[in-house]
Amino acid sequence: MTTTRGAGTGETGTGSSRRAVVAGTVGNFIEWYEFGVYGFFATIIAANFFSPDGAGGLESLIKTYASFALAFFFRPVGAALFGRVGDRIGRKPTLVLVLLLMTGATFLIGVLPTYATVGAAAPWLLTLVRVLQGLSAGGEFGGAVSVMTEFAPAGKRGLYGSWQSFTVALGLLAGAGLAAILGAVLTADQLALWGWRVPFLLALPLGLVALWLRLRLEETPSFRRAAAAPHAAVGGEPVAVPGAAATARAIAVGAARLMGWSAAGYTFLVVMPAYLQSSLGASFQQALVATVLANAGFALTILPAGVLSDRIGRRSVMLTGTVLIVVLALPLLNILQDRGSGTFLQGLAVLVAGAVVGLIAGPGPAMLSEMFPTGVRYTGLGLAYSLSNAVFSGSAGLIITALIAQTSDVDIPAYYVMATCVVSAAALATLRRDGHRRPLGE
Repeated sequence: MTTTRGAGTGETGTGSSRRAVVAGTVGNFIEWYEFGVYGFFATIIAANFFSPDGAGGLESLIKTYASFALAFFFRPVGAALFGRVGDRIGRKPTLVLVLLLMTGATFLIGVLPTYATVGAAAPWLLTLVRVLQGLSAGGEFGGAVSVMTEFAPAGKRGLYGSWQSFTVALGLLAGAGLAAILGAVLTADQLALWGWRVPFLLALPLGLVALWLRLRLEETPSFRRAAAAPHAAVGGEPVAVPGAAATARAIAVGAARLMGWSAAGYTFLVVMPAYLQSSLGASFQQALVATVLANAGFALTILPAGVLSDRIGRRSVMLTGTVLIVVLALPLLNILQDRGSGTFLQGLAVLVAGAVVGLIAGPGPAMLSEMFPTGVRYTGLGLAYSLSNAVFSGSAGLIITALIAQTSDVDIPAYYVMATCVVSAAALATLRRDGHRRPLGE
């Protein structure tokens, strides 16, 4: 496969590049805002949709996470479906379609009837809407990262791609912040009755703003060149079309490289509130404060990690992050479990946990984009990301909660992220050291 004059070589103007970052990340912000809110309100959603008596409990929480996981398993379907469309008709129209589906599905959660109103139909309705969200989320990442990296100036793909991960943190922080505000101003009964709906309803105005931004987006130079001459020469050399087997291998390797990010990110940033409440007896407010700190640490390291990866390579930065997680996961979790460790030390522990995940998440999007040529980039990187997320993010809450219920071992979250990061580190070790300096393949 020949990599010649591709996007990311400084051909695009600063204005187009900045618009690509904003339009690319805004859908991602909404997606992770919603997934964060769902995780933060998991115990309340469990009581409203999966418990006939409205009392909640561990069994209904497991069912809530099962619905959560099911949406993730539809992400690869969405990645394949929308990725194929995006590689054929363009990044812009596909991202607009994905955004409309995502916004509509998120808004619907805010108006769904609960178990008390429609009985056993309630969990099925919620699960159906979660499936629609999974499909749209699967089509979001590949297109957004393709847009940002294909518009990125030379030597800045890591920085531009890291904005995708940064909006994950912003979305989760926005969801946590709103949940904290609602928890502070509403009574427990009000929060359980209608307050939890507010964050989902807000997806509609957020989606309209995002739609306006995406409609102003230009098509990427890489896609325009590939569409104009899909089998012609680029820079005087023929463009190689990758075979299905080569693309499948790249997708599998990409998913393995992201495994630790997926598992650790969801464990530390989304599952943590329910874990602290159900396993360690923390209050709703205490769990949210811990989550805000973890996401703040995550946000602090993402952009610097992306910039650093443009200088020293994706391999070094991402390997450092995975190794640190393997070493620190259990000690950090033990600090949270020790009630005598003090508020400051516990806050520092969750801050550090989020920060080390950011070292993987910052360079991750650019690393994936560099693995695929233009003709399959939307599909390839979208599938690698969504497969990793489906198995190791979407299932995180279900696996951790179920294993704790069976074993009573509260160290399960640490073991889970350590095991996945070991595999990720092995896959990341195969990265080219100079991959960040090579142009994107056309």
